[in-house]
Order: sequence, then structure tokens, then C-alpha cells
Amino acid sequence: MVNDLIAGVTAGLRTARRGPYTADIVDMLQALPHAEAADRLVHMPAARAVGVLDRPEFLNAPDVLALLPVPRAARLVAQMAEDRAADVLAAMDGAASAAILAALAPHVRRSLDSLLAWAPDSAGGMMTTEYVAVRDDATVAAVLDHIRTVERSRETVYSVFIVDRVGKLVATVSLRQLISADPAAIALDLARGQEPVAVSPATDRELVAGLIRRHDLLALPVVDDGGRPIGIVTVDDVLDALVAEHTEDAQKFGGVEALDKPYLDTGFTAMIRKRAGWLSVLFLSEMLTASAMQHFESELERAVVLTLFIPLIMSSGGNSGSQATSLIIRALALGQLRLKDWWRVALRELPAGLVLGAILGVVGLARITLWQMLGFYDYGPHWPLIGAIVAAGLVGIVTFGSLAGSMLPFVLQRLGFDPASASAPFVATLVDVTGLVIYFTIALAILSGTLL
Repeated sequence: MVNDLIAGVTAGLRTARRGPYTADIVDMLQALPHAEAADRLVHMPAARAVGVLDRPEFLNAPDVLALLPVPRAARLVAQMAEDRAADVLAAMDGAASAAILAALAPHVRRSLDSLLAWAPDSAGGMMTTEYVAVRDDATVAAVLDHIRTVERSRETVYSVFIVDRVGKLVATVSLRQLISADPAAIALDLARGQEPVAVSPATDRELVAGLIRRHDLLALPVVDDGGRPIGIVTVDDVLDALVAEHTEDAQKFGGVEALDKPYLDTGFTAMIRKRAGWLSVLFLSEMLTASAMQHFESELERAVVLTLFIPLIMSSGGNSGSQATSLIIRALALGQLRLKDWWRVALRELPAGLVLGAILGVVGLARITLWQMLGFYDYGPHWPLIGAIVAAGLVGIVTFGSLAGSMLPFVLQRLGFDPASASAPFVATLVDVTGLVIYFTIALAILSGTLL
């Protein structure tokens, strides 16, 4: 498959008048060993190589760039979009990154250092310093002339910042507004009555994404403590960041530490390290299940038939808990729920759990009755009581699972942890232990004086 991809791109190089698409080249390099990808990058025209490195889909860019001669790597980094260059350098080995930074022109190095100082999941970590700003007395014609002058040195020109005499942001004007306005008009007049939407560099990327979505923006200004613009976060930067965020959350939700590299590029030892910790924690937690069963050992000896339904009971509670957890984590991530909404969620999940448990209880009771009547299995003379235990147990366990699964993300967020850490396996383990206690407690109450 890799050979076919390389052959296709090579054929495109020979036959296409303007060369292959950059995305196709990225796919080819992504499939090659790092050393071979670096060799191909060295022999590309500089403009094409920069276009390839600028693509977020080129996940191997840090490893490949580190293999290039430092002068060549520095020339390419200097021409990349600053936010992308900062992301690539941040993911590189410290020594390789330092060598490239040292070879850059001082003004480029200072700009990249300012971006690297911010956390990757903040507005400062996502922003680029390549924005367009004009004074508040500039006309529309003057702004458009300025854009034509600086366009080649800017990553994108979605909007223009309008600043006062001390450099404070007073308004933002979209390129569409400028193009359709009277050239003689003052650009600031196009934004009268509209306060600029801006964030500080420390703002979390999820909040940045929420602001861009709420205000339907293509770009969001990043300002310092004095309200002066220092960068801009574009909508494509937010999309790339959210993809990375959701990938990390999905891995955590599966009970795995977030991978630093693509799956196939993650070493065997690193993969074991990422997975072993959670598996060990879950295994130790599951030991509590054995302890619960040992506590009810005498009851199990007298009513062995109860063990037939343990997998059914445990899986139903875990499934309901996982459902609730996934719904709440997603709602928290989208800003649909806040920490103070926990009681509203509890009031919804409690009756929902009761209804869902009742539905499963009816199904379970019907199955036991059907098997007994048709002679598929003999549950003994007290089979109606067994059916009642399973039905009541399902109601209690599914209700508890729904409630516990919905509350756990709130608890984690309140303690300062990522709600995505409430992984499905963790919720299932929690409900398994408590589910057994609920199940056998109900059995004791119903079968007391008969089998127990």
C-alpha cells in the first residue's frame, strides 16, 4: 500500500503541470521511515517543503525535521507559520530544537520563544503573532493598501485589528466588511457599537473554541494585560487543537494514558507503560469484587443459582454507568453543563435509572419465567423469588450505575482533574463492586427463611 502511494505521488510529479497536492505528499512522507522522509524533504523545493511541514496532518514532522541538517531545518522553520513552527519545535527533542532555534534570525527566535513559553492547550500556545493591525484613524482604502503590502508575511488575513495610539485593541473588522465598505470611510466606523471579543494568552483552548463558535468568528484576538494584541487564534488552529483534545479524551476514556505519538509510531515500551498503569489500578479495584463475593460466600453455597446471574447484573450496572459518564463528559466539554448543574443532572439520572432498570428487570424476569416454563432450565421450587431478586437487583444496580456514572465527572472536575479520566473501565469497576453488594443484599431480604 505504501509503495502504491509513493508510486502515485511520483507519477503525479512527472505528469502534473503544477505538481501533486501537498496533502498527497504529506501522506507519502507520513508512510515512510523518518530517515527516508527527511531525505526526500531535503531535495524538495523550499516552498514545497515548507507547505508540507505546515500541514498539521504531518504528524512525523518533529522527528523528520530533527534529521535535517541544522541550516536547512532553520531556513524551513523561518518560513513556516509561526504557530505551526512552535508546535513542531515543542514536540522535538530538546537538543535538536535548541540547535534549530540558535540558527534562526534573532527576531524569528524571539517570536518563537514567546509562543513556546505558553502551554500547548492555551490560547498563547495556539496563537500566531502574524496578524494585521492598523490605527483607529485609518480609512478603509488605507487598510486595504496595508493588507496588500503585508499579506505575504501573514499566515491568514481573516480580520484586521484596530488599535488606538497606545496600541490597545479597540475593534476588529472582518475582511468582508472592508471589501464591501466605502473606501473613504473610517475603518473604525464599521465596528461601532461592537466590543471586540478577545482572550488572554492563558485562556484554555476549549474556552477559545467556545467563543469562536458562539460569536461565529474566523479569528480571535489574543491580548496582554493592557489590552494590546499579541497574537491571533484562527478557526483552523482551534479545529486542530480540538481534534488533539478529543483524541486524548477518547484514549483516557478507554482506560489508557494519552499517547504522545500516533499509534504505529509509539514504541513497544512506551505503549506498555501507557497501558499497564491503568490496567493495574483496575485489576486492584476488581479485587474488591472478589472480596464482596467472599463476604457472601455462605449465601452462595446455599443458593448457587444466584451465581448464574452475576455476570448479567454486573454488566448491566457497568453499561448504565458508562452511558451516563460518556453523556456527561461530552456535555461538560461542550459547555452544555457546568459544575453547579450537578444536582439537575442527579434529578434527571435518578428517575432515568429507575425506568431503565425496570425495563431490564422486566426483561430479566420474563427470561427466567420463560426458561422455567419451557423446561430449558430448572431454577428450583423458589424460581419466582429468584426472578424477583434479579428484577429488583437490576432496578437497584442500573439506578446506582446511572447516578454514579453521571456524578463521577463532576467530582473529578471539582477536584481539579480532567473529567475524561472517568474512563468507562473505571466506572464499570466501581459499579461491579457496589452492584454485587446490592444484588446479594436484595437476595438476603427476599430469600430469608427459604433458601437463606
